[in-house]
Amino acid sequence: MTVRIPTLAGALDLALHQLECTLAQLGPDTFPGDTSVAQHYQPRRLDGAPAGANVGWTTGFWTSQLWLGWSLGGRAALRAAAERQTASFIERLRDGVDLEHHDLGFLYILSCAAAHYLTGDQAAHQATLGAGKRLLSRFLPHAGVIQSWGSMDSQEQRGRVIIDGIMNLPLLHYAARASGNPAYTEAARSHLQRTREHLVRPGGATYHTYHFDPASGVALRPSTHQGLSDDSCWARGQAWGLYGFAINHRYLPEMGLLDDAMRLADYFLDQLPPDRIALWDLSLQHDSGEPRDSSACAIAACGLLEIAAQLPAGATRSRYYEAAQDLVQAMITHCAGARPESGGLLRHSVYHRAASLGVDEATLWGDYYYLEALARLQGRWTPSQ
Repeated sequence: MTVRIPTLAGALDLALHQLECTLAQLGPDTFPGDTSVAQHYQPRRLDGAPAGANVGWTTGFWTSQLWLGWSLGGRAALRAAAERQTASFIERLRDGVDLEHHDLGFLYILSCAAAHYLTGDQAAHQATLGAGKRLLSRFLPHAGVIQSWGSMDSQEQRGRVIIDGIMNLPLLHYAARASGNPAYTEAARSHLQRTREHLVRPGGATYHTYHFDPASGVALRPSTHQGLSDDSCWARGQAWGLYGFAINHRYLPEMGLLDDAMRLADYFLDQLPPDRIALWDLSLQHDSGEPRDSSACAIAACGLLEIAAQLPAGATRSRYYEAAQDLVQAMITHCAGARPESGGLLRHSVYHRAASLGVDEATLWGDYYYLEALARLQGRWTPSQ
């Protein structure tokens, strides 16, 4: 497996420079918005909270960039800011700020679990366990799923799950390992089984969301929130799915989740245009003129590398590894951010096309997974879960 080291090393250096410049611009206590605005990040403004506050579902992707950037040789300012922001996550859990959703994994694995892994921070470890307990409380035993959004008595959201949810399950595995409580593992196992039964279609495409009757467990219907249509294949959701099945295979190998990850990966790769940067929905025609979502490619690249890492040496492993290399090279060529034009690490992402949110901008998750993919390809990343 030959890696183009000079190109990757240069891309990593540029990404770290972008990260350090944005941190210097915002300051160590400010969380940026979900996406850049006119290609540059501004302090987060959401739901009437103070500017730059730790609210929303994406702040963990910013703190995780700081931790990962520091571990990759970035300046000490990255660690100092990451430590201050990790303290903010501990306070957020204590105060119960904006935690009524399944994205607790994105918030706490990428901030507090990373802090514990890198520095041994015990308070961060305890916060990760607390977040895991909150995630477990969202499990609906009759439906066998973890409700994704809203309060547990929400008439609109009760029993609804989204494909992204399996990416949050490492938080349950973390809590299971630390506590010895099998309830965490069994909830994750049930949610994964229901997800692959109902959100993965026979050809390997995924639905964005699915509705279950919370009392009977009956599978009701698919739907979408950000995709082109209820039966289309939202690109970022497909990427979440392939990475999610792959990472969960590490914890539950008996479920055969790597096979599911490979099916989703094959579908994702087969729908890409010639330049290898996905359109925001994989059901769109390549010549539709619709925006690309590079963040889907960044997530998928990490998932492909995760698949390859768990396969035995041979042609199949090489195929997925080389596919990840190709995606990363395409992102370097077409999407790498550079100042002064762009403050993000990865340009040409889409948050929510239908709502005109973050269209053709950098996104916190796109930046994080791009950085992770660069680190993985250079053998400089290990999971903190």
